[in-house]
Amino acid sequence: GDKYFRVDSYATSLWDRYYPSAVKGIEDIIDQLNDEGNSGTEMGMARILRVIIYHRLTDTHGDIPYSEAIKGGETVFTPQYDSQESIYQDLLSKLDDGIRNLNSAGTISGDILYNGDATKWIKFANALKLRLLMYASNKTDVSASFRAVVDQGLLFESNADEAVLSFLASFPNQFPTIPLKQGDFDAVAIGKSAVDLMEAYQDPRLSRYARPDNLNFDTPIFTGVANGVGGQTGSRLGLAYFDYPGHISASQLGINYANGIILSYAEVEFLLAEATAKGWLSGDVESHYKKGIQASHEYYQVNYTPFGWTGFEDFYQNSGVAYSTTMDIWEQKWLSLYFSALDPYYEVRRWYVEVGGWDALPFLSPPIGNNSNNYELPMRFLYPGQEQSLNAENYNAANARYSASKLINGKMWIVDF
Repeated sequence: GDKYFRVDSYATSLWDRYYPSAVKGIEDIIDQLNDEGNSGTEMGMARILRVIIYHRLTDTHGDIPYSEAIKGGETVFTPQYDSQESIYQDLLSKLDDGIRNLNSAGTISGDILYNGDATKWIKFANALKLRLLMYASNKTDVSASFRAVVDQGLLFESNADEAVLSFLASFPNQFPTIPLKQGDFDAVAIGKSAVDLMEAYQDPRLSRYARPDNLNFDTPIFTGVANGVGGQTGSRLGLAYFDYPGHISASQLGINYANGIILSYAEVEFLLAEATAKGWLSGDVESHYKKGIQASHEYYQVNYTPFGWTGFEDFYQNSGVAYSTTMDIWEQKWLSLYFSALDPYYEVRRWYVEVGGWDALPFLSPPIGNNSNNYELPMRFLYPGQEQSLNAENYNAANARYSASKLINGKMWIVDF
């Protein structure tokens, strides 16, 4: 992945798993609730989950089957690919519908995310609206819509509100990798950019994001691996880990991959900080920025002592992280998203286009070694090859909208500016 080579089993895995499973499942649930005349809180929850599913698909691939997706029962076997702009508009509308449902009478059963708390679901929906609006902000003026979400008042107020799934012990809600392939995380290491940044600040999250090379949490030593190096050839201790000159070890991932982070309180505070910096909101940028960092530290239950700090205030005031520019917001938001699935990629892609490449993102570095894309950050994942044979006309029409020598560089609507 960090060499930007296409590997079909990974590059199309979201599409291949979501359409027959997550998309089909949520559309069936909504159809069943409609058939039952259920327009209450369970419908609201289902509509918000539907937004999360399509939001992942469109932000990964761009234009996708949406309005005609999963309609084989209506003999729609070759669905059109809706434009990302129209999908975003509808996702925001569906969040409003979901909030109205959640404000009506009814109960929620079987809720493993918020245990039936409709108010927290509404806060989650509003947080999603802020994220989608920020993603779309370079294509359309979203300032009034963003302010309206903030002004209505129901937003995440602490880590207790955030959308984080505690994985259960059995199918289908167990941790999706470890039970299926024991040992996979032995081959996954923390990146050099993250280690360099956190060591510069003596950020105690480093001991939560990675396990120290020396297995000593009192005087930990960490090694980050640079993106683009060769394949792993051994363990992290003693043997060559990555086949690249001078780069022989790397620290494994840390402890917090047992939860599924969907949308965090820290992310909401960073969204508010960026919106305030852009002039959409009145108030103090630094207040939201600081709350974002503190929320991330509290979520990971960091230990300040091994890193030389007495607590968060000491860290914030003296480490160098104190707010100065919007780049600080992006930097600290990127660090906070470490275990948040594809969200760091979505954000880095937005910033990369906005500032014009790697050179203007000082906290990140381009990959090294052999690279299949001239070291440029890919803008999207390609459609599965089977679409070319099963839905050729719509597949070709969608691909034609990405005018690039390599379609991984074709910009989807939210970053086409």
